[in-house]
Amino acid sequence: MATLRNLKIKTSTCKRIVKELHSYEKEVEREAAKTADMKSNGADPYDLKQQENVLAESRMMVPDCHKRLEAALTDLKGTLAEVEESGQKEGAEIDDARSTILEVEQFFESSEV
Repeated sequence: MATLRNLKIKTSTCKRIVKELHSYEKEVEREAAKTADMKSNGADPYDLKQQENVLAESRMMVPDCHKRLEAALTDLKGTLAEVEESGQKEGAEIDDARSTILEVEQFFESSEV
């Protein structure tokens, strides 16, 4: 049986993963700019290769975060449904979970376009 505590934990997990995803996206932009700058300045080939590796690692984290966010969202929806089935329809935790679900779904819609 799902409890409000579980719901709160799963809501926080979704929020944390969204923050991580935004952070990784910013990191990719930053590293891409740094790589482009190094190329234009004719940096040492070894340093450039290392920078490209850093950029590749950052890019790999974005799809991983997407998968984790999808899993966390599914988990949150299931827990919210269980809590609502147990008779609890109102409360700060439930409202927070609903708003988080909406935010994450809107994020997915905007990132697919």
